[in-house]
Amino acid sequence: MSRFAPRFTITNAITAGLTAIERARGFLEAATLSDEWVRRMSQRALLLEAHHTTHIEGTQLTLEQAERLWAGETVEEARPDDVRELLNYRDAFQLVSQHLDSGKPITERLIREIHKRLVNGVRGGEGGPGRYRTIQNYVVNLRTRRVVYTPPRPRDVSPMMRGLVAWLGEASSAVHPVLTAGIAQFQLVHIHPFVDGNGRTSRLLSTLCLYRSGYDIKRLFTISEFYDRDRAAFYRAIQSVREQGMDLTGWLEFFTGGLATQLGEVKARGRLVIRRDILAREHGLNPRQASIVELLLEKGELRIENVEAVFPSIHRRTLQRDLQGLVERRLVKTDGAARAIRYLLRKTK
Repeated sequence: MSRFAPRFTITNAITAGLTAIERARGFLEAATLSDEWVRRMSQRALLLEAHHTTHIEGTQLTLEQAERLWAGETVEEARPDDVRELLNYRDAFQLVSQHLDSGKPITERLIREIHKRLVNGVRGGEGGPGRYRTIQNYVVNLRTRRVVYTPPRPRDVSPMMRGLVAWLGEASSAVHPVLTAGIAQFQLVHIHPFVDGNGRTSRLLSTLCLYRSGYDIKRLFTISEFYDRDRAAFYRAIQSVREQGMDLTGWLEFFTGGLATQLGEVKARGRLVIRRDILAREHGLNPRQASIVELLLEKGELRIENVEAVFPSIHRRTLQRDLQGLVERRLVKTDGAARAIRYLLRKTK
């Protein structure tokens, strides 16, 4: 077995990221958030993670198409491979959830099964779902066609994977769980144990590491969304480890900063929802009105068309009555007239 001993330094940037993560975690665990909101937002986070982790790898689905597919609709204009790749993520995540419920350690068999479910019938499946590669593979820049990384030899894959899994079993007492998740993500993509599908597998392994160590944070966050916003920065952070003689510090700064950013956004949304719930109770709002107030807290102003987009099955006159009720309660004020009317939230104590 190839012993895995990651090298990194705890820098000010890593410490700041971990501190922000702990603060967001503490807030979200203690906050009085409705069960319905947590359920809805965790389902949304799962969809976003599936969309962005596959989008990084080249799927062409829009978020709107992904939403429709997630809801069971047929999207005729979507490529079949893209559709299956998105839905495969849900299947693989179900496996992760079952594993978490079992309390069992992470094993090579589990990682291989995650890979199998992710690539079954799509990109990466031709190399054998769940089977370590027996050929040399390469990471190529799709634009320049230049080889940017040559992974370890096929014969080194199995011992390196055993080393990673053994380290994961030992790391809990010596390394911060968030850093363990980041290290696991990098190391799997560095070993590149499968012909394809390594990126998707590494990101889901990282999520598994976070969840099993108590950092599920009500399953409200999606780390791949951060990566997908600036893929060039994501790839640079991974490549920096190899450029620095396998020192993981730069990557861990990026990883903790990304997770802190995502959790900060969830924390801000949680504060907004708490404020919405307080206003809904104080003013006796119906569920639609409460949702409109949430939108106003988030966006600052709305037009009737914005509200219709959120409630497409509700007649415009009904929505206008909801808005007028908010105006009469002096929660909302209007600006403009006729078709140009805007709705703005009044300042509240």
